[in-house]
Parts: sequence; C-alpha cells; structure tokens
Amino acid sequence: MNEQIKYITEKIQIKNMVCDSCKKVIKSSFEKNNIHVQQIELGFAEITYDSNILKQNEIREILLTEGFDLITSKEKQFVEEIKHAVIDLIHHMNNIDSIVRKSEYLVEKLGHSYQTISKIFSKHGAITLEKYIILQKIERIKELIAGDEYTLSEIAYMMDYSSVQHLSSQFKSITNYTVSEYKNLDINIRKSIEKLC
Repeated sequence: MNEQIKYITEKIQIKNMVCDSCKKVIKSSFEKNNIHVQQIELGFAEITYDSNILKQNEIREILLTEGFDLITSKEKQFVEEIKHAVIDLIHHMNNIDSIVRKSEYLVEKLGHSYQTISKIFSKHGAITLEKYIILQKIERIKELIAGDEYTLSEIAYMMDYSSVQHLSSQFKSITNYTVSEYKNLDINIRKSIEKLC
C-alpha cells in the first residue's frame, strides 16, 4: 500500500543567511532536494515539502552542508534579527545619519532596549554586540576603500568615527594593516560578513 503524500508548508529561520547570494544558494539546495521555496528573505524561508520523504533534521543537514543552520530557539532567532539589522544599517542603508544613532536604530527596528539587545547578543555569540558592529564597520570600510569613491575623511564621517585618526587606529587594530598598507595590498583580505560572529 502506497503512503499518501503529506505536504507541509512551514516558515523556517536560517542562521548566517545575510546576503542575496545566500538566498540563491539556499533556494538552489532546497530545490535539488525536492523542497519547494514559496518565499525567501534574509534570515527565513517559507518552504513546502513531503514530510513522508523529508524530515526536519534532513532540512537542517541540507543547510549545514552549505554553511547555514536552522534556528530553533526564540533568543537565537532574535540574535539573527540583530545581525540583519546591523548589516542593513552598515552595509545597505544610504542614510549615513542612521549609523550615528546606531543604538536608536536598533532599538526602533527590534523593539527592545539597547541593553536587552546587547545582552541577548552576547549570551549567544562569541563576541559582544559592540565588537560585532566594529567588525562590520571595518568590512564596510574595506569595501569603500576598494571602491576608491570616497576620501578617508568622508568614510570616517559615514562610519561614525570622530576623526580619520580614530578610524585608522581601529582599522589597524582589527586588520593589522594601516589604511595605506591595505590600499597597496595585491590580495583581497575582506571577510564574508556572515562569518564575522
């Protein structure tokens, strides 16, 4: 006797899914495994699959193979929301005033006090929220330097540094290169933004 097909549609949260390329990789992997993607956005996907053929742990294995993971706890889901908000703020927003008020932006976007956001982030990560923000800013600075569109003074202002010296000092402490040394490198030492935490 044949087992009846039992399709399940569910919304899942996905760890380390922080860019459009991530969405393409996940969608492709799911489709190869007969999982229909109804909707996919940064951090989540709505999928439909035959639960007789595929189980939740197999979906997780598909994600793990590609460097992602399934998020199951509410606090871990919140940490991913924090990461997405920080990445949006630093890498995707053109409103440079937003970065100046990063704590206000995160509070407004996430609906919790900055203290709560920071505490939950630190509890579930290897680094503090402030360190994560600094690492994201440094990666954005590398991108802006490589683009050669802005002066270092403009980049310092855009990234909310009090001076070029402050930016340069923090850049050196994180990368072990001065800004000038970094500009003259023949290799790309940028890090993937989803791997910064």
